[in-house]
Amino acid sequence: MNDSMLTLDDVHTHIGQHHILQGVSLSVNPGGATILLGRNGAGKSTTLKTIMGLYPASKGSIRFKGEKIHREKTHKIARMGMGFVPEDHAVLFNLTVEENFRLSMVEETETTRQNLEDVLELFPALRKFWKTKAGLLSGGQKQMLAIARVFVCDHSLLLIDEPSKGLAPIVVDQLGEALLRIKDKTKVILVEQNFNLACQVGTDCFILDDGQVVFHGMIDELAKDKPMMKAYLGI
Repeated sequence: MNDSMLTLDDVHTHIGQHHILQGVSLSVNPGGATILLGRNGAGKSTTLKTIMGLYPASKGSIRFKGEKIHREKTHKIARMGMGFVPEDHAVLFNLTVEENFRLSMVEETETTRQNLEDVLELFPALRKFWKTKAGLLSGGQKQMLAIARVFVCDHSLLLIDEPSKGLAPIVVDQLGEALLRIKDKTKVILVEQNFNLACQVGTDCFILDDGQVVFHGMIDELAKDKPMMKAYLGI
């Protein structure tokens, strides 16, 4: 646990009167991609938002790179090196692709400029639409921009929520290839309903059910456990 980049210990989250997370404990190590799986309403997105401080943990602790963050504001957590891509694209529709990138940089440095070049190689369509307003992009292009904006900054951990949701299969394939390259540079925690994409990108995984972790193991092992997949993923 001491070597973990991120650790959640008995984390509870309430949203209004609803007790969503009911004692989530997990740890993730640097490098690669960790997948959060589970049915709709299991608490996956709430887990990411609680880590980012968007929802306060009502009980338990969260540590990032050894520091407690569960009482920190979201902007301070981001400045510690954590990026977040929510499932609703999170791009500024009335600004161009270029302007979305410029705003995502805390400051323009040699590192962020190099990161920008790297991410435009991952998503070449974004260079093509550089001067186009983000609201005019396709759903897949908006998703690519949302991920790319976060990747420009020098984050050590990216939280990505349902990136393939609503995308055409060919775009999902492109997204999978990009995520494979991204995880070689930074740690990724990915919430994903597309099990094939999860297997392509992920190494270890956690299954959440009713706000609790019910499984932790390697994703290739889970793929062989048909009863577990049927019980908690409906596969």
